Amino acid sequence: MTVSSIYPVLMTDDVAGQAAFWTEHFGFEVTFVSDWYVSLRRDAWELAVLDHAHPTIPGGHGRPAGGVLVNLEVDDVDDEWQRLVVDGPLAPLLSIRSEDFGQRHFIVAGPDGVLVDVITNIAPAGSYADSYT
Repeated sequence: MTVSSIYPVLMTDDVAGQAAFWTEHFGFEVTFVSDWYVSLRRDAWELAVLDHAHPTIPGGHGRPAGGVLVNLEVDDVDDEWQRLVVDGPLAPLLSIRSEDFGQRHFIVAGPDGVLVDVITNIAPAGSYADSYT
């Protein structure tokens, strides 16, 4: 099998609002737009949003994408903390901190309960260093 692309599609009841969150705060660009689906791209990364009630979704499976955590790895998480939280409109659900498992990060909430974990990888501490392959 040859895979040409893999990307998440976040189901939502507010396609325009979900797409705006990703374009306004994280620099994604719209590559396709309709009232029920928006395809987004940031560099080589793709993300899409879809109306959870669209008829292509199998019965019983159409619901907004709550319970999803999107990791967004960046060069300088402290700069993003300043831009998005200190100077910006987003409220943290987890304040910026360094973790022994090798991340400096913070978490904000997006639409529909989707969480965004903004991360810069750092050196792991203690026993976590041995867990990396």
